[in-house]
Amino acid sequence: DKLDETLEGWAEMAKLKAEGKLRWIGVCNATIAEMEAMSAIAPITSLQPPYSLVKRDVETDQLPWCSGHGVGTIVYSPMGSGLLTGAMTRERVASFPEGDWRRNNPQFQEPKLTENLALAGRLKTVGARHGRTAAEVALAWVLRRPQVTAAIVGARNASQVDGLIHGSDLRLSSEDVAEIEGL
Repeated sequence: DKLDETLEGWAEMAKLKAEGKLRWIGVCNATIAEMEAMSAIAPITSLQPPYSLVKRDVETDQLPWCSGHGVGTIVYSPMGSGLLTGAMTRERVASFPEGDWRRNNPQFQEPKLTENLALAGRLKTVGARHGRTAAEVALAWVLRRPQVTAAIVGARNASQVDGLIHGSDLRLSSEDVAEIEGL
C-alpha cells in the first residue's frame, strides 16, 4: 500500500544519509501517521506542508507534532497560490487560461472566492498601516508562528519579489492578527 511504499523510500533515504551521501532528510505533505512510522526508521529533519491563511489545517496536527519532535517546518504557498498577494481579482480569476489548475480549485470558486478576496482586502489594510504590501503581511502572518522554520514563496518576476521580500521582518501585533483573521 501507499504507506509501505513511503516507508520503503524513507528507508532508502536513511541509508543514503548513513552513507554520508545526504546530510538531512525531510518529507513533504506527510500525515502524522506517516511521520510517526518514518521516525521509527530515521529522524525527520523537516516537513514541507502548504500553509497560508486559506490553508490552515496543519495548525492542529502537523505543526504541533513537528514542534514536539524537533522537526523543522518549511511551509510552501504562503500566498495561497496568489490569492493573498493583493493582486488577485474576480476578473483575473475569470481569465485564467484553460490549463490553469486554479480554475478547479475551490478556493478560487464561490463562495470561497468572495471570502478570500475579502481576506486579501484585510491584508492590504493592515499592510497599508505598516507601509507594506498584502503579500508581505501574508508572509509575516505565516512566519509569526514559532513552529514555522521558513517559508517558500513563489514569484514570476522581480516586481513580485520586491512586493514580498520584506515580509520576513514584519512583526504583526495581536491586533493585526485579529483584524487579518476577521475576529
